[in-house]
Amino acid sequence: MEDKTFEMLSRMYGEMQEGFNRLDTRMGGIEGRMSGLENRMDGLEDRIDDLQSRTASSENVLIRLENKMDENHKALYDGYKQSMEGINELRDKVDKLADRVEHQEIKLQVIKGSK
Repeated sequence: MEDKTFEMLSRMYGEMQEGFNRLDTRMGGIEGRMSGLENRMDGLEDRIDDLQSRTASSENVLIRLENKMDENHKALYDGYKQSMEGINELRDKVDKLADRVEHQEIKLQVIKGSK
């Protein structure tokens, strides 16, 4: 009976060792996959950091463009305002000249009429 018990214990020990070996193999596979996931996560973090720096750079470029557009808009408005002031001055001069020409025409008609 003692032999059977020893045999049974030996068989159970062998089966347990096989189970532990399979478990070790599976755990090794899981560790490998976890390591791969960690590497992928590190890669994702690097890409996110790159995207954040590129976004910050793009925001800075956008701010500079907005400032430049604001300056250009002001300059264009000032140019438009000066042009309109010049046009108004020219209109006034043309109106004065038209009045003088009209006045001269009246004088000419009076002179011609008196002859």
